[in-house]
Amino acid sequence: MSDTKAWLVTGAGRGMGVNIAKAALAAGYAVVATGRNVEKVSAAIGQHDDLMVVALDVTDPAGAETAIRAAVDRFGRIDVLVNNAGNFNAGFFEELRPEAFRAQIETTLFGPVNVTRATLPIMRAQRSGLIITISSTAGIQGGEFLTAYAASKFGVEGWMESLALEVAPFGIRTMLVEPGFFRTELLTPESTRYAESSIEDYAERTEQTVTAWKSMNGRQGGDPAKLADALIHLAAQDEPPLRFPAGADAVTTFEIRAKLLLAQADANRDLSSNLDYDQT
Repeated sequence: MSDTKAWLVTGAGRGMGVNIAKAALAAGYAVVATGRNVEKVSAAIGQHDDLMVVALDVTDPAGAETAIRAAVDRFGRIDVLVNNAGNFNAGFFEELRPEAFRAQIETTLFGPVNVTRATLPIMRAQRSGLIITISSTAGIQGGEFLTAYAASKFGVEGWMESLALEVAPFGIRTMLVEPGFFRTELLTPESTRYAESSIEDYAERTEQTVTAWKSMNGRQGGDPAKLADALIHLAAQDEPPLRFPAGADAVTTFEIRAKLLLAQADANRDLSSNLDYDQT
């Protein structure tokens, strides 16, 4: 087994995955960069002695197993898994086709599930490892036009929070990352698919929302290179945080959600607290 720690990054052909892979290489780590199109991944990251590019569609469990085996054959280990691959099916729930809703879950929930399932036996054998999963502020607080995406990210949050408890005895840690708006390619046509406007009641809001989001593309405030550097810093800690709100807007979302939950807990406290069987 090599002494050089190895990172495996999914979705490394564009967006945040490119920045994470480059930051890990710059920090002296070996990197397995994966994506559906290996030529695109190689072109985005460039050449490096400690870089291995592997084809991977995260929705394919067998493909995940193959990619993990290739990584271990090359570097002998996987120290950090970054579940980054994703896309965005946006639209009002009634207008999202069932196939589009299911496809969102397959990519952004079952995708990281597949890759993590293939990686865990390696990390258990090592008795060490860190699983970083890129979630979203949409996994903390839902919003309109986000029904499919938020459903997948809320699922990711619950899965990772629970998995953390299961794998901690083996020296494996997990970290959820909830970015706010970063200047990645998530809002480009390659990553975002908008539901076709088909219901008159939603038509005006659909047009307004799509126009606003398209205008935001390339103007988001968050710098993905700085986020990548932050993840390198956090991953080196003995106890990485279970959650990392990425960006000032993400911190605000956490605070709003925490206050909302407290308010909801207080709103019907007496009614909620008196639902036990009467003592006889």
